[in-house]
Amino acid sequence: MASSYSFDVVSDVDMQEVDNAVNQAKKEISQRYDFKGSPVEIILNDEDIKLTAENEFKLDAVRDVLRGKFAKRGLSVRALDFGKVENASLGSARQVAKIVKGLSKEKAKDIVKEIKDSKIKVQTQIMDNQLRVTGKDKDDLQAVIQLLKGKDFGIDLQFTNYR
Repeated sequence: MASSYSFDVVSDVDMQEVDNAVNQAKKEISQRYDFKGSPVEIILNDEDIKLTAENEFKLDAVRDVLRGKFAKRGLSVRALDFGKVENASLGSARQVAKIVKGLSKEKAKDIVKEIKDSKIKVQTQIMDNQLRVTGKDKDDLQAVIQLLKGKDFGIDLQFTNYR
């Protein structure tokens, strides 16, 4: 029997599912009547998605379609961090949505502070873009998981490597 147990808190996105969601959004937009003859682009890069549409109104519709496809694929809409809308050439509008992967240092510090304030007897350790929580009692770890699920940190959290 182990003397201590641990799990990792991560914020991860399945890029294959992101690719599938983007492709489904492209397909729906190509078939929708309100987008006929309208130049609309959705380009997936490694770390972001570039949206371009004829005007800001159509850009909002493209964004809504993309969010809907993310939700249908089981991806968190919080994984998308939409930047500000920019005016492009010929009156078109564009926007970049960053794909949020991993915990930032600030978010990790917020989570650590929340765990310490709860007075649950566990240790936390920030490791690159994840957070390791270690404790002697499995019940304490379960309590930490429930605590974090009940709080809103603005990102989607997953709990992995439960040992």
